Amino acid sequence: MQKFFSNRKLVIAVICVIIAVGLVTLSVTTRKKSTTPVIQKVGNDAVGVVDRVVAYPMNAIRNTSQALNSIINTYQENERLKSKVDNLESVRARDQALKQENKQLKQQVSLKKSMTDYNLVTATVISRAPSSWQNIVVINKGTASGIKKNESVVAGQGLIGRVIEASYTTSKVELISDSSDSANRFAIQVQDENGTTINGIVTSFDRSNNEIVMGQVTSKSKITKGSLVTTSGLGGVTPKGLYVGKVVATKEDSSGLATEVYIKPAADMSSINVVSVAALK
Repeated sequence: MQKFFSNRKLVIAVICVIIAVGLVTLSVTTRKKSTTPVIQKVGNDAVGVVDRVVAYPMNAIRNTSQALNSIINTYQENERLKSKVDNLESVRARDQALKQENKQLKQQVSLKKSMTDYNLVTATVISRAPSSWQNIVVINKGTASGIKKNESVVAGQGLIGRVIEASYTTSKVELISDSSDSANRFAIQVQDENGTTINGIVTSFDRSNNEIVMGQVTSKSKITKGSLVTTSGLGGVTPKGLYVGKVVATKEDSSGLATEVYIKPAADMSSINVVSVAALK
C-alpha cells in the first residue's frame, strides 16, 4: 500500500512538471505570434480603462495643486516686488532731499566766502506752518549760537528774511516775501539805466510766479530787466547791500501813478531748507 502511494506522488509530480513546461512553451509561442489572444486584449483594455478612471482624478488633483502653488508663489513674488518698489521710491525720495540739501549747503559755503564782512551761522529750517508759508520759518539755532533779533538771514545767494524772535535753541525768521500788514517791510533799492539809485520797499509777493514786488516807485526812470536789487539799509533794520534778486519786469500799478517792479528772488522762497544768519563783524 505504501508503495502505491509513493508511486502516485511521483506520477503527480511528473504531471505538474509537464503542465508547467507546457505553459512556458505556450507563453513563448504566443509571444512570437503577431496577434494577441482575445482574452489578453480584453484584459489589457480593462486594465487601461481602470488606469484612466483612476488617473483622471489623480491628474486633476495634481494639476490643481500645481496651479495653487503657482498662484501662491506669484502672489508672494508680487508682494516682494511691491516691497522692493516701495523701498526704491523711499530711497529715491531721500536721495532727492539729500541732493537738494547738499546743493543748498554748497551755496551757503560759497556765500560765506563772498560775505566776508559778516559772521554767518548756518542753520536748518525745522518748521514752516502752511497758514503762513510765505511769512515765517523756524530754524534750529538761537541765542545759544549767538543769533540775535533783527539779524539778516540769507539762503542760496541772497537775502530771504530777518530774525524777528530768538529763543535759546530756535529762532523765527520773517521772510522777505511776507507782505502782511504786520510785517516790517524790507527796504530795497535798484539802479536805473543811468545808474541812478531808486529806493523802495517790498509791498507784496506774487505767489504764482514766485516774484517779489517792489511797489510805490514814483520815479519815472527806466529800470531794465536783469538789474540787480539789493537792500538799501534805510530804516536801520537790515544792513545795506545784501543781494535780493534780479528785475524780471516792470509795469504801472492800478492807479497809473506809480510803477511796480517784479523781482526774481535769489533764493527759491518755496523751498528753503538751509539758511545762514548774518551778523556784521
